[in-house]
Amino acid sequence: MEQALLDIIAAIKANDQPLDAAWLDRLLRRHNRATHDQLRRVAKRRLLPYYLSVRQNDQAHWQSWQVDPATERVLLRLLQMKPRRTASGVATITVITKPWPCSSDCLYCPNDVRMPKSYLADEPACQRAERNYFDPYLQVRSRLVALSEMGHITDKVELIVLGGTWSDYPRDYQLWYVTELFRAVNDFGGRGYEGDGPEERDRRYRACGCTYDRDELLRRTSSLQRDVNAGTSTYNEAIAIQGRRDEWQRASAWQRATPGDLWREHAYNETASHRVVGLTIETRPDLITPQTARQMRELGCTKIQMGIQSLDEQILAANHRNVSLEQIVGAFASLRLAGFKIQVHFMANLLGATTASDEADYRRLISDERFCPDEVKLYPCCLVESAHLMEAYATGAWQPYGHDELVELLVADTLATPAYTRISRMIRDISTTDIVAGNKKTNLRQMVEARLREREATVREIRMREVATDDVDPSELRLDCIGYPTTVSDERFLQWVTPQGRIAGFLRLSLPKGGDVAMIREVHVYGRVAGLGSSQHGAAQHAGLGRQLVEEACALAREAGFAAIDVISAVGTRNYYRGLGFFDHDLYQRRALD
Repeated sequence: MEQALLDIIAAIKANDQPLDAAWLDRLLRRHNRATHDQLRRVAKRRLLPYYLSVRQNDQAHWQSWQVDPATERVLLRLLQMKPRRTASGVATITVITKPWPCSSDCLYCPNDVRMPKSYLADEPACQRAERNYFDPYLQVRSRLVALSEMGHITDKVELIVLGGTWSDYPRDYQLWYVTELFRAVNDFGGRGYEGDGPEERDRRYRACGCTYDRDELLRRTSSLQRDVNAGTSTYNEAIAIQGRRDEWQRASAWQRATPGDLWREHAYNETASHRVVGLTIETRPDLITPQTARQMRELGCTKIQMGIQSLDEQILAANHRNVSLEQIVGAFASLRLAGFKIQVHFMANLLGATTASDEADYRRLISDERFCPDEVKLYPCCLVESAHLMEAYATGAWQPYGHDELVELLVADTLATPAYTRISRMIRDISTTDIVAGNKKTNLRQMVEARLREREATVREIRMREVATDDVDPSELRLDCIGYPTTVSDERFLQWVTPQGRIAGFLRLSLPKGGDVAMIREVHVYGRVAGLGSSQHGAAQHAGLGRQLVEEACALAREAGFAAIDVISAVGTRNYYRGLGFFDHDLYQRRALD
């Protein structure tokens, strides 16, 4: 292991050949052949943890390798696993809430009694959640450790809370859950444990009788799952039985926090070595009001994922999605006026839909002034055994689209998507073994993008234009401004673009109609993650791009007659905005524009 690492370091210093993934693979194969036992003793996934361990625990040995800062930057980039995990500028961590009764019962939703509604035990994030007893602290901690071992910088963290409908959970659980998310980030940053550490938490859950052993979990839930699949019991009835079991009753007894606990974690995180720069939660539009929007903001939320699925009320009714168009319109207005970034879930191939109606429905979502989301998860409907949609499939009332017509639909949707909207995903992480009917191509998005490139089509949506891990030259960037109206505001989308049209950063500015305070809803700079207070040559972050975006937004708001501008800052970015002249004001930060 060490000799392979020394060879890589020597090659970096020599700087006489291109060093990429193919070169590294050849070097590792050469070292493995030298062992003569056909075992892959030297692997990329082991090199980085080994290097980091020596650097941290054996300084004298590490210093003998003579790794200067410039060499280390190249080394870490070469050895990093899955670089796109932090290509959007932050380390993203998804956590899952515990199973809980759902106030809706949609036809297409999976009903896995081991999971919160609509999620499946075989999905990667769900597997991690179950291994950690759905504990928010343990989920964040384990993910931070894994990302760090893969070579990712983790001091800027975006937390995404998924699992059923957030607004269905008791307020006490919501408060405890978010407090523990922040506590995990703060502790991992070197503060030391405030309360139970990971080992003590694991012991407490085990003492309660909780387990993550797969066979034992199947034994405990198999009869409940059979009844739900057969239709003789409902998901909510099964979850109620689960929740009454002694082990979860004992565990929930100590899952408590006060508002003071949350505020203390927030305050520490403002200047911590690892900071939360975004907090997303998932809910339904019928549960969003100005009051619930404020409650979510009090927790530190900056983005809301909202399950829309369709804007066609007949389609919604056919799929037992008991949400009205009026409620969807109201949710968009409440969230936009509160400054949230709005990410919606939209589903193709629902019961009663056609590819033509789906295409028209999506056009309405992205162009109608009542909607215009910032991000879209554009999922095709997939059938799983526990979903009520099985009955419609058995009778032939619902059938999945063919592969080509699905790809063509997604190609058309992508081409229609405006420059200020990001298509975040095109599939759910559902195991192909769980899918009874529907798309099983895990690389569906790549297929869509390949078809777009074959046609040399011009794509405006954000994700396909991101600079990702590529280097950028700030001097070559131009600042564009795209304006578009909504029913409650005039929006300005400011973007830094390269000569090739790729996007290196953007800002979302809302100018509310009839108000005198503008709102910055999002500032995002792409590129390889740079650590707090550091910089990387060629990286978009820390090149002053964010500061210039904010100054331009202030100028635009001033010209439009606004007296002040607010920003929906994350807890970990409050100090950044204070440095730009903003002061704390209620749940936001404000800057006067006089």
